[in-house]
Amino acid sequence: MVEAVEQIRAALRQQFLSDRLLGVTSLPVSIPPPAHRGRRGAPPRAVDAAANAERLRVLDETQVRGCRKCGLCETRTQTVFGQGNPAARLVFVGEAPGFDEDKQGLAFVGPAGQLLTRMIIAMGLSREEVYICNVVKCRPPENRTPLADEILSCSPYLREQLSVIQPELIVALGAPAAKTLLNTTQSIGKLRGQFHEFYLSGVTGDGPSIPVLPTYHPAYLLRSPEEKGKSWADLQMAMARLGLMPPQRDSGVSLGKA
Repeated sequence: MVEAVEQIRAALRQQFLSDRLLGVTSLPVSIPPPAHRGRRGAPPRAVDAAANAERLRVLDETQVRGCRKCGLCETRTQTVFGQGNPAARLVFVGEAPGFDEDKQGLAFVGPAGQLLTRMIIAMGLSREEVYICNVVKCRPPENRTPLADEILSCSPYLREQLSVIQPELIVALGAPAAKTLLNTTQSIGKLRGQFHEFYLSGVTGDGPSIPVLPTYHPAYLLRSPEEKGKSWADLQMAMARLGLMPPQRDSGVSLGKA
């Protein structure tokens, strides 16, 4: 009995440490996983990571890099396809590359990307274990929100990426990503905190789907740090869905106040 109590205490201490990583200063509400658990608890997927990587490489090199379907091709430095584990269970989707991403050709490497890295670590994962990409593959001028025609032009590339990877869960970062994946006009405030379905066909209700969990974009969290607690609650839902445990010890990474 004493041993069991100590185990519970240790688990609670670890939970508090993980909460602190995302700037949560009060005890979060425990959100039970939904009744429909998707692929959680299913046998391990038989995924050929090398084959997936090759399909993604071909998509990038033969279609995305030379794409001129919208006006963003005139102002970009380079396209930003995405990177990470080609057989990832979890995919993060943002809206578009920013200044740093446009220069480096990598998704989420600026200040928002650094925060995303800390969010991923708080979940007990690394960037190498997940896949990170954007709806739009070219930076919009002055980091403005992508226009409807730009999203329409790029969406097939995102859909193909997700079809190749076949993740168990997608976390949509911010309103543009969530609205694109879910084909909705609802606000991120109404969409977050619950699971939705992304249909690979692009038509709601048609064919296979992948669960989507919308949450706030890291760039928004940098501007509004008081909302970090809500995003951490969302990430805890994602962890429960995937059967993940938080790190067993404090990683030393802090999100700070910014």
